[in-house]
Amino acid sequence: MQGLSTVKQAYENQYDSSIVAWREANGRHKAENIAGILQKNGLAPQRICEVGCGEGSILNWLGKMNVGKQLYGLDISDSAIEIARGKNIPNLVEIQPFSGYEIPYADGSFDLAVCSHVIEHVEHPRLLLREIKRISKMQYFEVPIDFSLTVDEKLEHYLGYGHINIYTPALFRFLLRSEKFEVLDDTHVFISDDILKLMFKRKAVGLWKKRLKNAVVKSVGVLRDLKPDAYGVLAKGGEGKLEIF
Repeated sequence: MQGLSTVKQAYENQYDSSIVAWREANGRHKAENIAGILQKNGLAPQRICEVGCGEGSILNWLGKMNVGKQLYGLDISDSAIEIARGKNIPNLVEIQPFSGYEIPYADGSFDLAVCSHVIEHVEHPRLLLREIKRISKMQYFEVPIDFSLTVDEKLEHYLGYGHINIYTPALFRFLLRSEKFEVLDDTHVFISDDILKLMFKRKAVGLWKKRLKNAVVKSVGVLRDLKPDAYGVLAKGGEGKLEIF
């Protein structure tokens, strides 16, 4: 296992004021994904914990949307936590540091745990999944879909983002189900146009190519199921963990 102090230092360097606006815009859309799947399933969890909350952008939008009456956050980065604590997030109870694996709450403490765009960064994702299942009655996970037929040729690109795990929707469901999670619902996520404009600022050709690609993927069922921009899952943790043979 890579030293936790090394991982912690790497993520300390990810959070400063220059990137907060970008994360806030993304946080709004990720919070909308959470709110949407909860509403679709008639769910209104009261105590919500975000595991890997970063600088608090998703929690902030959940608070503004009044999703959850008591919000909690955990992150490995002290600099991210400092930014989050300064945001006056509605309904926030507390944000705590954690090791990246061991969660400092009792079994079943939360109605819902949120883990959005985190699992792809985690060296031992099954260990974190087991802790998330332990402390929550239901879970919402969202991961980017980085898979392509030539993903191995893009190693430096994805490592530059800290993405060390690559998923398709089916592979992520396999991971969850093999850890005894029940998949209750899912959502195929495509980057919104306002985020695309931020991504492709002063790159008009790239923007239109991405718009065209997403339009094609959305319209073809097999592609939509294989290659959305991200994939969200509402789950319920069952008893037990991975069993082999």
